[in-house]
Amino acid sequence: MTGFLILAFLILLAGVLAVPLATRLGLGSVLGYLLAGMAIAPLLAALSVDVEALQVFAEFGVVMMLFIIGLEMEPKRLWAMRGKLAGLGGGQVVLTTLVLTGIALLADQPWQTALAVGMVLALSSTAIIVQTLTEKGLMRTQGGEASFSVLLVQDVAVIPILALVPLLALPELASLATSHGEGGAHSGIDLTAPMSIWVAAATRVGAVAAVIAIGIFAIRPLFRYIARANLRELFTAAALVVVIGIALLMSLVGLSPALGAFIAGVVLATSEYRHELESDINPFKGLLLGLFFITVGAGIDFGLAATIWDSVLFWAAVTIAAKMAVLLVVGWLYGLRRQALWLFCLSLPQAGEFAFVLIAFGVANAVFAPEFAAQLLLIVALTMLVTPLLFIAYDKLIAHAYCAGQGDREADAIDEDNPIIIAGRGRVGGIVDRMLDASGHRATVIDYNSEHLEVLKKFGVSTYYGDATRPDLLASAGIERARILVVALDEREQIDKLVRYACANFPQLHVVARAKDRDHVYHLWAMGCRDIVRETYDSSLRMGRSVYEALGFDRQSAIAMVEAFETMDRTSMRDVADTYRLDIPAYENEELLAKIRELKAEWDPKLREAMDEIAARGR
Repeated sequence: MTGFLILAFLILLAGVLAVPLATRLGLGSVLGYLLAGMAIAPLLAALSVDVEALQVFAEFGVVMMLFIIGLEMEPKRLWAMRGKLAGLGGGQVVLTTLVLTGIALLADQPWQTALAVGMVLALSSTAIIVQTLTEKGLMRTQGGEASFSVLLVQDVAVIPILALVPLLALPELASLATSHGEGGAHSGIDLTAPMSIWVAAATRVGAVAAVIAIGIFAIRPLFRYIARANLRELFTAAALVVVIGIALLMSLVGLSPALGAFIAGVVLATSEYRHELESDINPFKGLLLGLFFITVGAGIDFGLAATIWDSVLFWAAVTIAAKMAVLLVVGWLYGLRRQALWLFCLSLPQAGEFAFVLIAFGVANAVFAPEFAAQLLLIVALTMLVTPLLFIAYDKLIAHAYCAGQGDREADAIDEDNPIIIAGRGRVGGIVDRMLDASGHRATVIDYNSEHLEVLKKFGVSTYYGDATRPDLLASAGIERARILVVALDEREQIDKLVRYACANFPQLHVVARAKDRDHVYHLWAMGCRDIVRETYDSSLRMGRSVYEALGFDRQSAIAMVEAFETMDRTSMRDVADTYRLDIPAYENEELLAKIRELKAEWDPKLREAMDEIAARGR
């Protein structure tokens, strides 16, 4: 027990000290974790800690991360990305494998080893890339989506790579392979190993289908059952059961656990439990990912690196340069340009965390000599270590170059102190801002779309760049002294996050929130917001008025009929909203359903009577 406590204390302390420092220096959290791991490596060695085994445990953070990403990606959006998946992802994996194989052949490696090296190094680090893109708010950009598409294809590509590696075995390494076991700490049970190729393939397809079926038919009833207990810890436990169970199923059939978790997340993306699942899984994901990066840093063999540092440095540089060249070609052919192309190229040139698995697998199957594998592990670790520096180069050079003047714009240190703050200056927030400006009222406007802001700047519109859900940015905008906060963001998750924070921490603040639909209105009402505007409501009323006029009613009668409907609808909505609960779906809230039935029975006859009276006057 004492040993475990010492280990936990060292790891957590290293992360707590290194990550804030790295973040403050602009290095990012990922590099902070890697440096923390490198700093405590001697202590872990002195304590005889099996870093590789710890890393296997920490890799589950990647699984959780892919599950959360899946929750944020509805099936229709994934379908819309099919071109990127096939063109970008497939092109990158194939071309990178061929190029790196060719380089390895030039280095006098046997063609079997060369091909294995090409496949291993063709994969990139999902953990580092997704974490960094999310931190920097680049995931939804063109370059970010392109990078993520490639990562998804790479996860799928692991399957044929695992099937091909044993076929590349070298007879002269057979004796060494047996002595190294079956892949070390990364090995596991694969029920498809003794099966024929076609039976194994069918089994794996069946496993994927099972994950989809479980997500559609089993998980929702499970969470409804758990929700009735009204115990938050049970819901958290159930969320972990789902993720771990799906990862286990994928592992048993030789598939990537991360891929299975992603598929399950996509299936549940339209579920009413999506936000609850995300909030329950997120803390575990963050801790395990941090632990994973620390183990990568701690796993670097500094003794070996000191003796062959020139060779490791050279081949790491060659790997990064070769992958960037391929990414540049593939991205250009697909249509990426300017800033998006550079983000794509600088995001993916490193080797990935799955390389550790494949290298161990290659040694166990007589493809890599142990000495060569040790050198390859150092190359992988170094490329991963360099990746955060490439993102820094992107921020300081590329983004600055393509967004002229953006670097002069104060994003996190807003120098205005206006009584009104507008979060989001798109098609909704932009109109509100123009209306306020026309009446002589100045607002502090914040938006995270840098390209859109550059266009606005050309028209003389002043807008601050940044994520309006960040408390520090809101503080610099003077939210403590502001009278009104207009929440005009596009994404429901961001709206919910900002409204929840503002209503909980600034009760004196008048929050005007944009809602996506009726259910979203109830949701925001339950958070404490009392001024909510459905984004399509007023336009729907205007369309209804036009229909009335087309039916032959005069304009005044049509307006009166619309007003009668609106009065009934808004009044009944407030009554229903008071019964809405955040912890259960609306269709399971018996009090809410009863209130709707009661109001419908009361209001429908009254509304029909009012409409008939107006119609009689207007004919």
